[in-house]
Amino acid sequence: MSAIDPRHRSRQRRALIALALLFFAPLALAFILYYGVGWRPGGRVNHGDLVEPPVPLPDPALPAAPILRGKWTLLYFGPGSCPASCRTDLYNTRQVRAALGADRERVQRVFLAEGECCDLEWLRVQQPDLIMVRASAATAPLAAILERAARGPAPADRVYLVDPLGNLMMSYAADARPKGMLEDLKKLLRLSHVG
Repeated sequence: MSAIDPRHRSRQRRALIALALLFFAPLALAFILYYGVGWRPGGRVNHGDLVEPPVPLPDPALPAAPILRGKWTLLYFGPGSCPASCRTDLYNTRQVRAALGADRERVQRVFLAEGECCDLEWLRVQQPDLIMVRASAATAPLAAILERAARGPAPADRVYLVDPLGNLMMSYAADARPKGMLEDLKKLLRLSHVG
């Protein structure tokens, strides 16, 4: 039986310790950063502005059933005269919904028109799937919530995303890219079993 060289044994021990550190040091560091220091990664994956926490919305008064429940809703709040910027935003929401393919039936579009209303013929022809609601005393609580969510006195000319349970969860500025809105919706529809 040959004796093991003490230098060889020491080298093996160091290699084993180095190998253990290679695997356990990153885990220990991550644990300390996450639970000890409270560090969280700062990256975001959404394109819209999150409403945290989501805010339950009242339904605007309509002769039909409540509209802000049961489907994902792209709610556009804008001037009833529907100038060019309004028409662009409505067009973008229509294109986003159409780009969802088979999932488009899970999404509806609502236009909350503030003030004197619009070219109804244009809306009927260009926006056939759009649900239109005129701002009134019955929709005032909804408008107030949108104003708070927009973090300013001008909640109009924004697209709001409402989940199927009627919670306001995201908003998009007038200059938001439709592609970002589409990416957000695709992720949400993939992950959601509601609506």
